[in-house]
Amino acid sequence: MAESDWDTVTVLRKKGPTAAQAKSKQAILAAQRRGEDVETSKKWAAGQNKQHSITKNTAKLDRETEELHHDRVTLEVGKVIQQGRQSKGLTQKDLATKINEKPQVIADYECGRAIPNNQVLGKIERAIGLKLRGKDIGKPLETGPKGK
Repeated sequence: MAESDWDTVTVLRKKGPTAAQAKSKQAILAAQRRGEDVETSKKWAAGQNKQHSITKNTAKLDRETEELHHDRVTLEVGKVIQQGRQSKGLTQKDLATKINEKPQVIADYECGRAIPNNQVLGKIERAIGLKLRGKDIGKPLETGPKGK
């Protein structure tokens, strides 16, 4: 214990610059002068709330005249669903529960807001017993064995 001197301090390594100091322009230039490898890359919109920034293609999109939209269920199909549901004495909620869908899905199909989904249409067809797809919309659904 006689060999240890509490007054002597040995510095093994100095602390490097903090993140803010390391990113400063002066620190980068000093590191480049010393010949160190310095990697600088500008992050696009870093630290800013730029989710809705204007891109180069905005003008191109503005010139675009074709309107793109999804096809909707026709009102004819909506009326058939509504009439078939009412003839079975079902509410929208009852029909939705029967086909494992949300009541809003049935409401959207009946008023023509829904984007047609063959799976949902097939479930509704089987529940109300009326065809909703093809030429014979509104005709009774033939329930027979599937032929292969």
